[in-house]
Amino acid sequence: MTASLSMSLWLAMPELILAVGAMALLMIGAFSGERSSGSVTVLGVLVLIAAGAWIILAGGEGTAFGGAIILDSFGRVMMVLTLIGATAALVMSARYGRNAGFYSFEYPVMILLSTTGMMLMISAHNLIGIYLGLELQNLGLYVLTAFHRDNARSSESGVKYFILSSLNSGLLLYGITLVYGYTGSVDFHQIAAALSAGPRSVGLIVGIVFVLIGLVFKISAAPFHMWTPDVYEGAPTPVTTFLASAAKIAAMSFLLRTTVDAFQPAAIDWQQIIVFVSIASMLLGSFGAIGQRNFKRLMAYSSIGHMGFALVGLSADTVAGVHGVVIYMLIYLAMTLGTFAFILSMRRRGEQVERIDDMAGLAHTNPVMATIMAILLFSLAGIPPLAGFWAKWYVFLAAINAHLYALAVIGVVTSVVAAFYYIRIIKIMWFDEAGAGFSPMAMEMRVVFGLSGAFVLFYVLIGGPLGRVAEAAAKSFF
Repeated sequence: MTASLSMSLWLAMPELILAVGAMALLMIGAFSGERSSGSVTVLGVLVLIAAGAWIILAGGEGTAFGGAIILDSFGRVMMVLTLIGATAALVMSARYGRNAGFYSFEYPVMILLSTTGMMLMISAHNLIGIYLGLELQNLGLYVLTAFHRDNARSSESGVKYFILSSLNSGLLLYGITLVYGYTGSVDFHQIAAALSAGPRSVGLIVGIVFVLIGLVFKISAAPFHMWTPDVYEGAPTPVTTFLASAAKIAAMSFLLRTTVDAFQPAAIDWQQIIVFVSIASMLLGSFGAIGQRNFKRLMAYSSIGHMGFALVGLSADTVAGVHGVVIYMLIYLAMTLGTFAFILSMRRRGEQVERIDDMAGLAHTNPVMATIMAILLFSLAGIPPLAGFWAKWYVFLAAINAHLYALAVIGVVTSVVAAFYYIRIIKIMWFDEAGAGFSPMAMEMRVVFGLSGAFVLFYVLIGGPLGRVAEAAAKSFF
């Protein structure tokens, strides 16, 4: 019993590090007051790094707490990506928050608690664990989205996100109860065994559909994307960065684990839903962004489209498909962090600007910044040989090998359409008349921006080792 508990605690150590760290930082902030916000932020970053270092260096795979938690190659990779997104978002938050007048010690604590929920979502191996992790994540995100209380847009986006996410959580929980009622278990292995045992009832299929609706909402894929543009635009930009990076990685992770692991015997049923959602997301993301003038709102539609491209790989339901999704989320994370580092640096005369027109002539006032941003935009468009091209290559190739030819063709066409609005931004930066230049980038923004640009540019040189890691992660399910 003691040995089993010790092994369970060992495997759950990343979540424990984050949870204990969050509680400790909350007490430090409560006793020290607002003057501790800087030190709490630094300690929060160190806690995130410690959790990531444990995952990478400590080793060990298996199940914990009677199979409620699993740590495998897939979980380790996605946890590390989530922690990278959370760390970058927190690092880029402090200076921005102080300038905007809303930063306090509670902010990094909420980041840590929300990240704890994300880690639990990735490692949970039953539906109840996933739901608890999801709600822990959401509680932090509700607060963070409305954290700038003096800003009406932030408060509005927080209320919208809370209402729609609460409704979605109810649908997800209802689906979980139906699955439990018809299979007699919430454990993934037992659900898969029940689905394999015989004919599936209509009630069970309905339960699976409700669960998928709940999961698809969390990655903001169409047609359950309604909250995304308003929340991305209204939330403080560092919070939008957190939503678009770490939260997306975690949500895609538990969508993969639920479908490919628990619902694998019912693939013929859920594949149709995923294909529809993928097509809808690619179309909406490509055409919806064309008329946008606010850069954050454009990135919301871009995110919807990219989730559609990632779902192309999941639709294949193969090792190659899951491998493609893991690679896609890795590259998406780098492109997103770099782009939002740029958005956070769009400051003029001490004020934040967000309109695409504000980038006019940037190449004349800051050619290095414009060059790196152009590289990121070309990668988002999928232009070879940048990283974004390889992300789409892997998922489209998986779809073709799975005989999903129409899905792959639609993906290529929507990629061409999406390239229009990315290249339009490049045209504005390089060929429009220059206005007043932006304020110099803060050091933390330069680091994230530069590393993201370098990763995207030189991915072709390091893609082999990363591809092998992603392949090992994908084989965890097969």
